[in-house]
Amino acid sequence: MRSYWFGDEDDHGCTRAGGDPDTLARRVSSLRAGPGDIVPPDWRHARECGAVKDREEYLSKLREVCIRLAREQVASSLSGEDTELMEMVMLLDGMDRAVNQLGEHLSCWYRVRHPGEGWKYRPRDSRRVLARIGEDAGGPLKDALGGVLALREARALLAREIGERSARVLPNCSAIVGGLVAARIMALAGGLPDLARLPASSLQVLGARGALFSHLTGGTPSPKHGIIYQHLRVHNAPRGVRGKVARALAGRLAIAARIDRYRGTLDPEFIARSDRMIEAAGGRR
Repeated sequence: MRSYWFGDEDDHGCTRAGGDPDTLARRVSSLRAGPGDIVPPDWRHARECGAVKDREEYLSKLREVCIRLAREQVASSLSGEDTELMEMVMLLDGMDRAVNQLGEHLSCWYRVRHPGEGWKYRPRDSRRVLARIGEDAGGPLKDALGGVLALREARALLAREIGERSARVLPNCSAIVGGLVAARIMALAGGLPDLARLPASSLQVLGARGALFSHLTGGTPSPKHGIIYQHLRVHNAPRGVRGKVARALAGRLAIAARIDRYRGTLDPEFIARSDRMIEAAGGRR
């Protein structure tokens, strides 16, 4: 028996499937066939099944079924917790950029109004200047400062929420590198399914696109780590063993991502074993 989107066909004839587009879309999503078993149907088969009257109606119904199926697949791909977590991470990155840029502009504004005091701080030491603005500035400058500080507080709350949610979506990855770093790694990979497919070598340099491109095109030294450098075990490791620690950490993360994707629960024995392996590589707590 051969199954098509409009019905089932065998040696005795053709049996028509349900007529409404939603039912047909669900039917298409449930059909399974190997590459050698796929036979493109002719519109005349659908007419013999009683599904359509002519080729124009066949194309019209097929178009409607494909649209419904695409909508269901898009909705399904956007309904996962990992998708929302990725959007939260991207918002956090945008807030970081906004806070830094606005802080720089406020610092420059303050230095213009107080040239005798402002320039004694380093040009990039905006936090100290912002604190000084809060002490003696007024008017629109202080109002703008209030907006920046409110955005910074909102950023801190969002980062805390990302860490807590990451512990649910990525329990094993979060246990190894922390919730925020795990969420950033997943966002760079494009989602949990994509992260679970990454080999450890790719995961190790994830986020080092510029350095990797320079290595491939200009012959510069290959990057030893990407975003996992944000984790203290890599960041605090002696320079001579950072690459070794990054490799060990990436290897355990690659396995953790697969556990999170296909099991979705914390594996304490795996975490303890990973801690020992990373520590043996030189990773400091």
